Amino acid sequence: MSWVEAGGSRIRYEVSGHKDAPPVVMLHGIGRSLEDWEPQRPFLEADHRVITLDMPGFGLSDRLPAPTTLGGLAGAVWATLDALDVTAPAHLMGNSLGGAVSMQMLVDDPARVSTLTLVNSAGFGREVTMALRILAVPLLGRSLLRRIDPRAARRIERSIFFDRAHVTDERVDMAVRIGRRPDFAAVYLEVARALGGFRGIADGWRNQLLPRVAATQHPTLIVWGERDLILPAAHLEAARAALPYAQTHMFPDTGHMPQLERPEEFAAVARPLLTQVNAT
Repeated sequence: MSWVEAGGSRIRYEVSGHKDAPPVVMLHGIGRSLEDWEPQRPFLEADHRVITLDMPGFGLSDRLPAPTTLGGLAGAVWATLDALDVTAPAHLMGNSLGGAVSMQMLVDDPARVSTLTLVNSAGFGREVTMALRILAVPLLGRSLLRRIDPRAARRIERSIFFDRAHVTDERVDMAVRIGRRPDFAAVYLEVARALGGFRGIADGWRNQLLPRVAATQHPTLIVWGERDLILPAAHLEAARAALPYAQTHMFPDTGHMPQLERPEEFAAVARPLLTQVNAT
């Protein structure tokens, strides 16, 4: 486990691969951690510098000094890459909230982004699981987030995967550890309310962000799990409409995290875009 000071926060990260290889930066979803991307490391580290991190206030990283926003998270990831001396354009991969953060990073500094891979990404529709909508309700959400015990953590993990074999004791224990951190509930609620509410994911930030992403025309891959219970697979059609130049792929019988549930298949779909751009 490694740590770096960046953006006013203490950030947990992992890095492997040669320092001069093209960087790949992988970002997790709301309430999650860098472990959600670790199964992809063996498929990439031979010819890439692979960087995973806990975004501020999530995983085991400290929160930002200011209230947590999409722009604040994007800026913190850039600050982390600066602290790690990552100067080459990065391949960004983001799951769920991490996808929205990746898109914000792209529009904030397109010259520093090589490719964009969005995995069951937030930003393409209003629909979201009722569990997340309830958490945006004042007082109720805070009360629920303070009760992340093993039973609650196991329920959350079950909602993520189509194949329940991936709901391991190790993942449940990590979810409990994260949920018991002192700033977890506050940061979770700040992000949830910044992006939406009880009626679902808000239109405003999506309608501002997506046209700016499209204007960059960056090489982009968008993938989804067909059986996602968090962000429905129908959002992939909306993503195709918003970013018509992007490559897309649907994983059958797969939940919210294809990179975890189908690691080899995911790598086979994701690697060609990286290697193609690296070669140009």
